[in-house]
Amino acid sequence: MTFLCSFNPTTPCLSVCVLLPLNSIMANAAPRSEFMATYDSPHPLYAMAISSAHTHSRNFPNRIALGSFIEQCTNRVDIVSFDPDSLSIQTHPSLSFDHPYPPTKLMFNPNALSSLRNSSDILASSGDYLRLWQVGDSSIEPLSVLNNSKTSEFCAPLTSFDWNEVEPKRIGTSSIDTTCTIWDIEKSVVETQFIAHDKEVYDIAWGEARVFASVSADGSVRIFDLRDKEHSTIIYESPQPDSPLLRLAWNKQDLRYMATILMDSNKVVILDIRSPSVPVAELERHHSSVNAIAWAPRSCRHICSAGDDKQALIWELPMVAGPNGIDPMSMYSAAHEINQLQWSAAQPDWIALAFSNKMQLLKV
Repeated sequence: MTFLCSFNPTTPCLSVCVLLPLNSIMANAAPRSEFMATYDSPHPLYAMAISSAHTHSRNFPNRIALGSFIEQCTNRVDIVSFDPDSLSIQTHPSLSFDHPYPPTKLMFNPNALSSLRNSSDILASSGDYLRLWQVGDSSIEPLSVLNNSKTSEFCAPLTSFDWNEVEPKRIGTSSIDTTCTIWDIEKSVVETQFIAHDKEVYDIAWGEARVFASVSADGSVRIFDLRDKEHSTIIYESPQPDSPLLRLAWNKQDLRYMATILMDSNKVVILDIRSPSVPVAELERHHSSVNAIAWAPRSCRHICSAGDDKQALIWELPMVAGPNGIDPMSMYSAAHEINQLQWSAAQPDWIALAFSNKMQLLKV
């Protein structure tokens, strides 16, 4: 259980402000509300994305896209912006639009200098299809609808997707039809498709330019290489047969490590791709199911998790795990079960959480 990555001393401190040290919380110390901002949506929220590009008018951290979770066809995506100086969240009615079905994921173009950007943000969404939207200063225009269905009547819903940071023309999608599809979004064509899992694929994450991983209801984590389309490598399988794996996060600061969560489990499983099958750590301090995970964007040793216990926990992975497991370094308690979290890449001292009809920004 050794973590060999280096620790950057310039990484923002993760034990101050809203996320108080765990022993302080347990001693009835309440989170300090002056270090957070809350947005109330008219709809329940699930999908969430933070832009990596600053707005042109002021030095706001990022635009934040929020997707509704309404059990009907017509849903909404609202884009807001946040001013860290005044701790205010500004709405933009002209940047709200209808979305078919609840978006399963939202993501802004991770490369602000990409030729796709054209001085605007590009937002991608998944649901029935993969859709691209151009987000300007005062309007949103649909760019493309990418559909790989062989029939016009039916499509297999997309569970998630990930945008390739190294080669931003590529987006990989995961689907309930057991496939992972790699799109060339500049040409709006399928580059390739992989069928390796036995059941629904629930999440996908890029590591390198041509390497991605996926997790499935078949309980496996598989790594794929676009240069070898005939093979995939299983690096982890659920301890219980066919126990689904729901989410996957690749550590972009140290590609040897990734994290995954199991259905109805309080564990976050940390994997080292050099040591298949056996986790290097299991984070087990949540009291009920974990729903979301995110690595710190500028530290290889910090990860945040959130779940049905209404808690968001920040962990610092030790160089060597102790015999009694790992305790989180700080925690935040929300009012409801936390469905989603995002750790801002452009402003890494802010974390966004979605629960019920609220989005809350925490300074860490």
